Amino acid sequence: MQLYRLGLLVASFVSSIGAQSTFSPARPPAIPLAVRSPYLSTWLNAGSEGSNGGYLAGQWPVFWENQVNGWAGLIRVDGNTYTWMGLPGSKTVNQTAFEYTSTKSIFTMNVENKIEMKITFLSPITPSDLKRQSLVFSYLKVDVSSLDGKTHDVKVYADISAEWVSGDRNAIAEWEYGTTDGVAYHKVRRQTQLAFTEKGQQAEWGNWYWATDNSKGMTYQSGADNDVRGQFAKNGRLTNGRDTNFRAISSAWPVFGFSSDLGSVSSSPVGTLFSLGLTQDNAIQYEGASAYGPVPSLWKSYFNTELAALSFFHHDYSESSKLSSSLDSRVSQDSIATAGQDYLSITALSVRQAFGATQLCGTQDKMYIFLKEISSNGNMNTVDVIFPAYPIFLYTNPQLLKLVLNPLLENQEAGKYPNNYSMHDLGSSYPNATGHSDGSDEKMPLEECGNMLIMSLAYVQKSGDSDFLNDHYPLLKQWTSYLVEDSLYPANQISTDDFAGPLANQTNLALKGMIGIQAMSVIAKQTGHTADAAEYSRIAKDYITQWQNLAIAKNANPPRTTLSYGDTASHGLLYNLFADAQLGLNLVPQSVYQMQSDFYPTVENRYGVPLDTRHTYTKGDWECFAAAVSSVSTRAMFINDLATWINETTTNRALTDLYETETGGYPGNHFVARPVMGGSFAPLLVR
Repeated sequence: MQLYRLGLLVASFVSSIGAQSTFSPARPPAIPLAVRSPYLSTWLNAGSEGSNGGYLAGQWPVFWENQVNGWAGLIRVDGNTYTWMGLPGSKTVNQTAFEYTSTKSIFTMNVENKIEMKITFLSPITPSDLKRQSLVFSYLKVDVSSLDGKTHDVKVYADISAEWVSGDRNAIAEWEYGTTDGVAYHKVRRQTQLAFTEKGQQAEWGNWYWATDNSKGMTYQSGADNDVRGQFAKNGRLTNGRDTNFRAISSAWPVFGFSSDLGSVSSSPVGTLFSLGLTQDNAIQYEGASAYGPVPSLWKSYFNTELAALSFFHHDYSESSKLSSSLDSRVSQDSIATAGQDYLSITALSVRQAFGATQLCGTQDKMYIFLKEISSNGNMNTVDVIFPAYPIFLYTNPQLLKLVLNPLLENQEAGKYPNNYSMHDLGSSYPNATGHSDGSDEKMPLEECGNMLIMSLAYVQKSGDSDFLNDHYPLLKQWTSYLVEDSLYPANQISTDDFAGPLANQTNLALKGMIGIQAMSVIAKQTGHTADAAEYSRIAKDYITQWQNLAIAKNANPPRTTLSYGDTASHGLLYNLFADAQLGLNLVPQSVYQMQSDFYPTVENRYGVPLDTRHTYTKGDWECFAAAVSSVSTRAMFINDLATWINETTTNRALTDLYETETGGYPGNHFVARPVMGGSFAPLLVR
C-alpha cells in the first residue's frame, strides 16, 4: 500500500516539521477544517494521543467519525515540492502558528525561510442570512508571500479523494469535470445513490463539488493518487486529464486535483481559493403534519440548480468572509468581556461544532432545522440535545431556535405521538425523522416537558413572537400538566444524563420541572390565560419551597443540594438553575445560587467539577450552565478548568462534552463533535 494511506508514518513527518508551532487561543483536541453540516464535517486530530499534535502536514484530515477524508496540499517553490496538508509523501513545510476563530482555522507555514503560507479554512456561519447559511459548502484559501526579500517561482496544488462521497470504501465512485461562470469544478458522487442512507455516518447520496477559479495558470487532473500528485511534484502542473475508469474508492484511490501557477511571488501576498461542498436535492425524510416523505434542502429555494449554488458560493468569498468575521468579532468581544481569554477558547471552538450538526430544509415559506445527535446515537432533533445547545441559537439568532423546535411541535400537534408528555426525539436514525407513532421513544418525560416549555419561552422572550405561544398553547399546557404531577417527587427515570443511569427523586431534574411550570405561568399570562397563570405560579412556588427542604443538605459543610432527595452524602452540578436566571423567573431564591457557587470550588478537580458523586467525569456544556449562574470567582474557576482541559488533554477527537476531571482523558468512543457545546454560550445570556 502506497505512502498515501500509511497514517502510521505520522511520527516521522512530525520530526521533519522543525520549530514548534504556536497555538492560539488554545491547542484544541481536534481542529475544525470544513465543518458545515452532519456530512460536511472534517477535522484535523490535534491531541497527542494518536496524532501529530495539531500540524496540518503529516497526517490525514478525518471525518468526525474518525475515518480518513483524503485532502492533500502540495507547494512547489523554485522547483522543489513540499507537503502542506495531508500525508502524500513529500517533505513537509514548517508550521509556525495556528489560530482559530468561531468560523476560521488559520495555519501559518514557512517553506525553507523563502515563502510564508497563510492557509485559511473558513466554514461560513451567517445566522441571520439563511440563504447563505443553507449552503453546505466551505472555503479553503491559500495565500503565499516571500519571506527573504527575493522573488520565488511558486505553484500550489490541492486535491480531495473519493473518500468524501461514501463511508463504504468499496463503493463505486464516479466523477466529472466542468466549468461554470468562471469556476472550475470536479463533481464526485457515489455511482449508486442510496438516498437517506448512511455508512460510517457519511451520506450515501448527493453530489460533492471541489472547485477553484477557472483562471490562467490553473490546471486540473483526476486519477490515481500517486499519478496525480506525482505529476504535480515532477512538473509543477497537471495534465488536464480525466480518468474515466470509475471504480471503488479504495481501488487506486481516485483523487481530484487542481494546480495554480502563482508565478513569481514577492513580499505581496498572492493566493488561490478553493470551495468544497455537498448538494442534496432532498436532505431529510420527515413525518410532519402530512404524510412521511422527503423534505428539500433549503438552498433549493434560492437556487435553480446546484451549479448556480456553487457559482454563488465560490464568488461570494469576500462577502461571506466579512459576515463570518463580524460573528468572530462579536463572539470574541463578548466572551472576553464576560469571562476573559480562556472563555473565548471555549466559545470560539464550539461555534462550528454546534452549527455543524444542523441542516436547513424546507422552503422559504416553511423552514425547518433538522439537528443530528452526532456520535451519541444519531437521533434527530433530540429535545435534551437541543436544550444544552439552545444558548448559541438564542445568542446568534432566536429564529434558529424556533426552526429547530418546529418539527417536534408539528409532529405532536398532528396527533402522531400518543403519550401525554413531550417526545424525546423526532426519529432514532438521522436523516429519517420517522417520529414515534407507537410512543416507544426513549423515556425522559419530565426532562423533555421541562425543556420544551423553557425553550419556548426563551425563544419568545428574545424574538417577541407572541403568536408562537398562542399557536402552541394547548400542547404546552398538556406538558405542564405532566410536570405538575411528576416534578415534586420525580419517578425513577433517566434525565438527559442518561449514561449515568436512572434515579428516583433527582434534585436537579425536579428543579427543571418546577422551572418549567413557572415558565408556563409566564406563557399563560402573556397569552391572556390569567387563571392558568395564577395557578401555575402558585404551584411552582409551593413546589420550590418544598424542594428546598427535600433537596438541600443543610448540615453539610458547606451546605449544598444533593443528587437525590435525602442522600446527604451526594451532590451534583445544579445546571438546571440556569433556566431560572436566563428566563428571569426569580423562582429560586438567591440563597440557593450563592450556596451552590460557594460549594463548587470545594469539589474541584484539576480539569473541573464532577457531574455528580457517582463518577469523576463531567460535561463541559453543563459546567458552562453552572458557570453562568455562579459568582465571578466560581465562574472563572469553571471556565479556566475547561479551557485548561481543552489545551492539555491528549484526546484527539472533535470537542467532547464528556471528559474526566482528574486525568483529562475521555471515557469512551462517543460524545464527540456534539452540538451540545453550544451551551458554552450560556454565560453570555445572563450577564
